[in-house]
Amino acid sequence: MNVIVLATRSSGKLRELRALFAAAPRRCRVIDLHEAGVPETAAEDDLEVFDSFEANALAKALYFHARTGMPVVADDSGLCVLALGDRPGVLSKRWSGRADLTGRALDEENNRLLLERLAESGSMDRSAYYVCAAAYVDGAHQIVRRGEVHGRILEAPRGAGGFGYDPYFAPNELDGRSFGEASVEEKQRVSHRARAFRDLLEQLVSIDGGAGGDPASAEVA
Repeated sequence: MNVIVLATRSSGKLRELRALFAAAPRRCRVIDLHEAGVPETAAEDDLEVFDSFEANALAKALYFHARTGMPVVADDSGLCVLALGDRPGVLSKRWSGRADLTGRALDEENNRLLLERLAESGSMDRSAYYVCAAAYVDGAHQIVRRGEVHGRILEAPRGAGGFGYDPYFAPNELDGRSFGEASVEEKQRVSHRARAFRDLLEQLVSIDGGAGGDPASAEVA
C-alpha cells in the first residue's frame, strides 16, 4: 500500500485530510510530518511567499518531498471577502500579524480583525468564498487542484466546530448554517478543501502510484 505524507502542522487540517483519504477510491496509507520524522523548523514559515494559493501549495509539497523523499500532499487555503477586495486571501492565517499566537488564539485574533475591517468598509455585502489549492508531488509528478465554496460572513460566530474562520462562514449549501455548525460529513461534502482533494485524489488514481512522468512539469487546474 502506498504511503503519502500529509504536509501540514495544522491539527484541524489533519483531521479533515485523514477523513478524505479514508473515503478515497485510491487505497493508500497517510502519515503526518511527525510520523515521517520531520521536525518543525523556522524555514517552514517562509514557504508561503507567493500571491496564489496554487503556488504556495506546490512550494510546500516540493519542500517536504525534498525533506522526506516520499510522495507528499500539501495545501494552501484561505478566505476571500468581496467587500475587502478578496482579502485576507493567501494571508488568511497570518492576517493579524500575530506571530506570537497559535491555534485558537490566532483564529480569534484573525476573526476579530475580519469583523473590524468589514465594519470599516461600510459595505453591506458580506459575500465571501473559501479557496483551497491541493498539491501532490512524488518526484515524477506535480499536480495541483483548486476547490472553492461560496457563502457569506456572519455577524456573530455559530458553532464550535471547524477552525480558522469557520464559525463566521456560512456556505450557500448549508441553508444559513456555518462551517462551525456543520457535521464532519456535511463539511466533507461541500468544503473547498474537500472539493480540491477529491479532484486531486481522482487524478492520483490515474497515475498508477506515481510511476513515470515528467518531474519538471506541473499540472494545474
